[in-house]
Amino acid sequence: MSGPGLEAARALRDKLTPLQEARGYWFNPDTKFTEDLLEQLLVTKARYGYMACPCRLASGTRENDRDIICPCVYRAEDVAEYGTCFCGLYVDERHRESGVADIVVPERRPPEKILF
Repeated sequence: MSGPGLEAARALRDKLTPLQEARGYWFNPDTKFTEDLLEQLLVTKARYGYMACPCRLASGTRENDRDIICPCVYRAEDVAEYGTCFCGLYVDERHRESGVADIVVPERRPPEKILF
């Protein structure tokens, strides 16, 4: 079984870009990285019915994963503190042009949510 594909990822990016930029979030300027993550979001949507963060282990139960449905509940705090979210999909205006190389964002998700 193949994934949703690059075209679907690009269509998702084009749909989300104006919505997220209006909120002060930009996609990572590394286009390949961003498209790969968006494609994985579409894979989790096909698998679970919702776009769980591909950088975290989803349980497959919407209620358990509500905090990691993209954009996750941790994004605002991550971007405010580090300039990027945990997975690196979203960045702040400062990192929009420069990228987010070498920025490590610690996991904010509580351990009890990870060990479901």
